[in-house]
Amino acid sequence: MILLLGGSGYVGAAFARVLASKNLPFKAPSHQELDAANTDDLVTAVRALRPRFAINAIGFTGRPNIDGTENEKFRCLRVNTHLPGVLAEVFASEGVRWGHVSSGCIYEGCRPDGNPFREDDLPNFAFGDPRSSWYAKTKAMAETLLREAPGCLVWRMRIPFDEFDHERNYLSKLMAYEKLLEVRGSISQRQEFAVAASESLLREIPAGIYNVTNPGAISTTEVIEAMKRHGLTQKRFTFFHDEADFMAAPGRVQRASCELNTDKLSATGIQLQEIHESLEGTLKRWVPART
Repeated sequence: MILLLGGSGYVGAAFARVLASKNLPFKAPSHQELDAANTDDLVTAVRALRPRFAINAIGFTGRPNIDGTENEKFRCLRVNTHLPGVLAEVFASEGVRWGHVSSGCIYEGCRPDGNPFREDDLPNFAFGDPRSSWYAKTKAMAETLLREAPGCLVWRMRIPFDEFDHERNYLSKLMAYEKLLEVRGSISQRQEFAVAASESLLREIPAGIYNVTNPGAISTTEVIEAMKRHGLTQKRFTFFHDEADFMAAPGRVQRASCELNTDKLSATGIQLQEIHESLEGTLKRWVPART
């Protein structure tokens, strides 16, 4: 039995799909059924289900995007930092191996040597950088809590996308905007991410932090051009002059754009497709939203 927390969310739904495809029994309680931030309730659920593994896909990213987290800082802190801390204590005491969905948003750019960030690099886009969003700060704090948590895998995702048209899908977001910011960085194919993360639990790879992104980096323009080749959009997009132009809008927070090194995950025998290949395959399988 696998305990899946946040199974109704955007990332959690991908885990549910993967587990079901593998015929792996799992339980995905709703928040009404289980308040995972309540220690007593969580202990009761774990002892009743006796899960082999647990997956935490609960997170708060704000609405309509991370700009919204600035107006709900306590909720963001409670969901993204406090809750994983509760899980770490309970799962450690009950002997449950588990995985936590984190984010690469705690980094900006590349390492000083120009290479992608590794798992052991300290965040450069959290409390040490006044430009960072509150969301990034809460994710960085959670990683601090979980870095030494026994039996815990921390999966860093970046900007999820896949073939299913959805408001949280990076590709869908790009098509909805009129003006874009040109950036280059790592992103994660949502279905591949869920497969890789699930495999890491099933294979019981060593606990720790793993960058779970598609190898390589890609720019906004490359993604747009690929979508046009596949007929998803023919919109004539305009671009912000630079980040200062993008940040001029009221209430907007700085976005992180970074490149992550995936060698640690690859060394375990688990790897996502190279980003350009993955994007091409995803666009060929595109499923428009129902109207």
